Amino acid sequence: MRFRHSPEIWSSFPELTCGVLHATGITPDADVTPRLAGHLGVARDRLAAAPEGGFPEIQAWRRAFTRMGCPPTRYRCAAESLLRRLRRDGDLPRLHPLVDLGNALSVGYAVPVAVLDLAGIDGDLTVRPADGTESYLGLGGESEQPAPGEVIFADEGGQAHARRWCHRQSGASAVRADTVEVLVVIEAMHAGAAPTVRRMLDELAAALAEQWRVPSRTALLTSQAPEFAVPVRTA
Repeated sequence: MRFRHSPEIWSSFPELTCGVLHATGITPDADVTPRLAGHLGVARDRLAAAPEGGFPEIQAWRRAFTRMGCPPTRYRCAAESLLRRLRRDGDLPRLHPLVDLGNALSVGYAVPVAVLDLAGIDGDLTVRPADGTESYLGLGGESEQPAPGEVIFADEGGQAHARRWCHRQSGASAVRADTVEVLVVIEAMHAGAAPTVRRMLDELAAALAEQWRVPSRTALLTSQAPEFAVPVRTA
């Protein structure tokens, strides 16, 4: 299995920085609570000083959404949606320890983080414009069909695992209690994004080693090195 962005994406969004992490051995019983507090605290402090729409990380994604033809205050990147929820509710919901950690990293750095269960993905996964034949399963079980040209996470079976790039993930690859193998995708558009994404990858890898006792593989992707290969699991 390979993860990549299509040449059209790299050409249209040369400012993109993408970090990828792969790990096997995930369980739902890890206690990540101490790790969440620091990231949520950073986010709360930033939100107390200014609304999330003014963060440079969010502004960069708003510009990208505008270029995609998605009104940026109607369709928000996942990090902005989480920050809005944190500002409104004062906290984030607890779903699964790895998803909770990804969400905390996302608000702490104001950068979208997608945590995907590889068991729900058919073959290679590519961030690319939709051709209009793909299907999308919402988190509530609703079925949708992305319009041609919409940026999606598409697998070889024709499933869209995210709509409008990093706006909304799919229920088909959502992490659940029985999830074992994951792919985490971190994407940023702001100036100086590369060291930020590298730091996020390192923090997540350290958490996996400490809380789950599992190794992980990470990479920063570029237009010259756009693919991340996931090794095939053997019985």
